Parts: sequence; C-alpha cells; structure tokens
Amino acid sequence: MIKLDIISDVGCPWCYLGKAFLDRALEARPDHPFTVEWHPYLLNPEMPAEGMDRRAYMEAKFGGKEGVERANAPLLAHARAAGVPLNLDRIARTPSTLDAHRLIHWAGLEGRQNAAVSALFRALWRDGRDIGDGETLTEIGAEIGLDRALVTRLLASDADAGTIRARADHARARGVTGVPTFILAERHVVQGAQPTETWIGIIDDVSGQIGGAEPGR
Repeated sequence: MIKLDIISDVGCPWCYLGKAFLDRALEARPDHPFTVEWHPYLLNPEMPAEGMDRRAYMEAKFGGKEGVERANAPLLAHARAAGVPLNLDRIARTPSTLDAHRLIHWAGLEGRQNAAVSALFRALWRDGRDIGDGETLTEIGAEIGLDRALVTRLLASDADAGTIRARADHARARGVTGVPTFILAERHVVQGAQPTETWIGIIDDVSGQIGGAEPGR
C-alpha cells in the first residue's frame, strides 16, 4: 500500500471539493493502492472559538460584497460542473475548526477518521451546520459511531488542542501554505483540488509502477 497523506482544513471549501474529486477516483478504482490519512491545518488559527458572522468575515477578507462574489465564482463553478452540493447561502458563521480537528483526531483513534472528515465537510458546506459548536460536533460524532458522552467530555476539555495546533504549525514549517495538499509516499506533492480524472491517472500510474516492480521490491 502507498501512503496518501492529506493536509486539509474542514473550513476550506476547496478541500471539500478536493475530497469529493478524490473519493470519486478511489471509487472508480476500488483496487487502488492508497491508504489515506488526514492531517490538520488551520487556515484561521486566530479565529475565536465562537467563530464569526460569515458575511462580515467574508466581506472583510475580500473587500466587500463584490469581492466576495468574485472570490466565490470559480469555487461555485467547479462545484456545479462536478455536481458537488455546495450551499454557501446556508452558512451563517465561519467557524473555528480547532475542535473539528480534535474530533477527527479522536475518530482516527477508533478507525473512523475518513468518516469524520466526510461528515464534517457535508455538515458545513452542504448543510450549513456550525461545526465550531460543541453540541453540533457531539451530534456529528454520534452520527459516525463515536460515544456521545465521551465526545462531550473531551470537547469540554482542552484534550489534544495543543497537539492539533502543533501539527498544523509543523505543516506550515514544512512549507505548506495552502490546502488541500496531498503527499504521496512521503515524497510527491500534489496541491489543490485536482479533478477526478487527474486522480485516476495518478492511481493508474502508481498501480502500474507497483505492478511492474521486480519481485521483492
């Protein structure tokens, strides 16, 4: 198996699209050689725990309503073309994603990391749920089979918050300045939300190289 490390922030819509494109490729090639592991990145490390009003945040970031529309146009176009549900109008708040990353970490300890990532992306970008809210995160944890009471206790503590921040800082120190960033076999870097066709080509190339390796290699 080939390790595919994905550095991502569930608060990043391009990461959401990138996962959707990759998932389709993996489904198209069920015998793919990848084992996937998700790693945290904080696009807004100073975001307050309660998040911010979405409209105010976006207009401040992109210079008003017209700037927001220009920034969203390519994102929405890619989502429409790919048939990926992206409902920006449902999002009332831009969340802090620190606790969402903690949930992903805990889910990973129980073999449910990918389920957690998928559920969090859908919750925010499809359904407009506030993934910075503790009750919402507890519900999402329960939806993927985590113990509700345990998740509630962990979220009420600072458990693993320092670890998540340190891992995100480590990614920045390694030169990751944008997400999603995909790392194949700890050597080859693929950046951005690559279309499904690109991933199918990568899977076929890697599978071909593995199939052509000498015995014992």
